[in-house]
Amino acid sequence: MGAIARLRLFARAQGGLAAVEFAFLLPVMLTMFFGVVELSMAINCRAAVTAVASTAADLTAQSSSISTTGMGDVFNAAGAILYPYDTSTAKITVTSINYDTGTKSLTSGKVAWSCSKNGTARSTNATVTLPSGLMTANGSVIMSEITYSYTSPTTKIITGPMSMTNTFYTKPRRVAQITGPSSCP
Repeated sequence: MGAIARLRLFARAQGGLAAVEFAFLLPVMLTMFFGVVELSMAINCRAAVTAVASTAADLTAQSSSISTTGMGDVFNAAGAILYPYDTSTAKITVTSINYDTGTKSLTSGKVAWSCSKNGTARSTNATVTLPSGLMTANGSVIMSEITYSYTSPTTKIITGPMSMTNTFYTKPRRVAQITGPSSCP
């Protein structure tokens, strides 16, 4: 058998072609699979972080006054939303911002009270800038802030922690200004 005949025979042979193609594509397919799984989990966690911010503000805004126990309940409810993610790293801060009668600004206010879980509460009487249209004369705004450091459980594609933050504003429903707790939980 001549060299040309052997080359023709080799060109027609396709017995291991599928296995070779599979071996080339397998790493790409696995990377895409883990990437989609990790991205889905990160997006789900981001949605939970947003829900925590809105829930903490909403639960607080439904009160006329909030006690230390009530604030603890708000933090516990907000933390339950993050399940199954590790809630010990979630920093949740709820702040009541009152209209500043000195400056009469509708785009900023003074901190009346602030409580935080795993973080630092805002200082009383500190000035906070607000988005336009939230503050009304002699009114107040409840601001909820969350910072969460998301770490992927598989760490195949997303290898480092991702910081997720959200801020949510709402107005008190029953009173112009909510009386805060005597101490924070």
